[in-house]
Amino acid sequence: MISRLIVTSLLLVDIHAYHSRPKSEEQSPMHKSSDLFEDDQSTTLESIARISAPPHVPIEQPQTSDTEILEHLLTRGYDHRVRPPGEDGTIHGGPVVVSVNMLLRSISKIDNVNMEYSVQLTFRESWVDKRLSYGVKGDARPDFLILTAGQEIWMPDSFFQNEKQAYKHMIDKPNILIRVHKDGTILYSVRISLVLSCPMHLQYYPMDVQQCFIDLASYAYTTKDIEYVWKEENPVQLKAGLSSSLPSFQLTNTSTTYCTSKTNTGAYSCLRTILQLRRQFSYYLLQLYIPSCMLVIVSWVSFWIDRTAVPARVTLGVTTLLTMTTQSSGINAKLPPVAYIKAIDVWIGACMTFIFCALLEFAWVTYIANKQDASKRARLDKEKTELPFLQNSHNDVWVPREVAEQEREVMTVRLNRRQSNSFWKWIKTKTEWNDKSKRADLISRVMFPVLFLTFNISYWTHYGQYGVAIST
Repeated sequence: MISRLIVTSLLLVDIHAYHSRPKSEEQSPMHKSSDLFEDDQSTTLESIARISAPPHVPIEQPQTSDTEILEHLLTRGYDHRVRPPGEDGTIHGGPVVVSVNMLLRSISKIDNVNMEYSVQLTFRESWVDKRLSYGVKGDARPDFLILTAGQEIWMPDSFFQNEKQAYKHMIDKPNILIRVHKDGTILYSVRISLVLSCPMHLQYYPMDVQQCFIDLASYAYTTKDIEYVWKEENPVQLKAGLSSSLPSFQLTNTSTTYCTSKTNTGAYSCLRTILQLRRQFSYYLLQLYIPSCMLVIVSWVSFWIDRTAVPARVTLGVTTLLTMTTQSSGINAKLPPVAYIKAIDVWIGACMTFIFCALLEFAWVTYIANKQDASKRARLDKEKTELPFLQNSHNDVWVPREVAEQEREVMTVRLNRRQSNSFWKWIKTKTEWNDKSKRADLISRVMFPVLFLTFNISYWTHYGQYGVAIST
């Protein structure tokens, strides 16, 4: 009995020790598996909340990061409203030298009526602002920094003097680049589209060569504050294939110069790009010169039509004249109303003159023919009123009229036979040269082509060479 009590007390002590052990004590794998099965249905939010995550440690950025450098440069008293200092470090040390170059991407829509053209280009400016220098060559800092939106620095107030419309490209992102180098050199690049005025001189149109300008200047700063200079190497670059991609012109030459202007408020630095554009002549040759030549030649067909075919000759002359007038109106609609004579005006005027003269020639032939017919009828009427007998000049014997006419015809035939060896007489006989109305047509058949050929030689000799229209 006593032994049973001892065993029972020992079991109670073991059970108490098991329930009083600390929770952090490591359990055996067998106990863990049993606990998992026992606690599987008793999982609560409290047990999940007891799971601890490792603390978040921020990534340390290097001390020379772009952000810190820009914040240091733009917050240490930098004022973007004041231009950079001169060479001696003061505002009076000289002007800011702005180096400019550009890349011409496309030239299109050259308008003769409004005298303007459209151009798309990448415009670049470079200058030195010592206030933004942050290192020296060879150190561990980045070679350049790129500014983002909202970070303002001083920039030149450049504008295009002959600009009518302009806009910057914003798709997909704003096409603007501002790069700050460690020595303080700033590079500004932007892609823009411009509609620029181009005063044209059309004396040689359509065989003319025009010069269009791109003028860049400062709007508010005089030469004491800003001086524009062209980049030494490739100041104006052309996109591949640009020279021959224009529909009606060909870009033959590109040059640069200076155009500094003086006004009442001071002298302003200015740069000029000169684009030399030669008009393509093939379009006008096929659409104007050849058709107008054909119209003039068609008008000469009336010289070969019998003068009695009045409706045919009148219709031919009026139709060619109206067609030439319509063609002239279509050409002038594409040109501005200028006070001087153009090459195209000389050509159209000459062609219309030849066609109109051909129509007047028919009127002259008709007038002569009617006059001859009236004279012939008057002579016949007069002969009918005379005596039925005529005096023969050979034997002074009065013979009947019919006999006298027969003798006259015989004498004419004999005379022609005696002069048959004369080529001129043969031509007169075949061409009916003695008929004045037919004689006018015969002369016109030769005179009009010769005169038109002479005009062509003079015209192409004078206007055939491309003339460069230089503005004064």
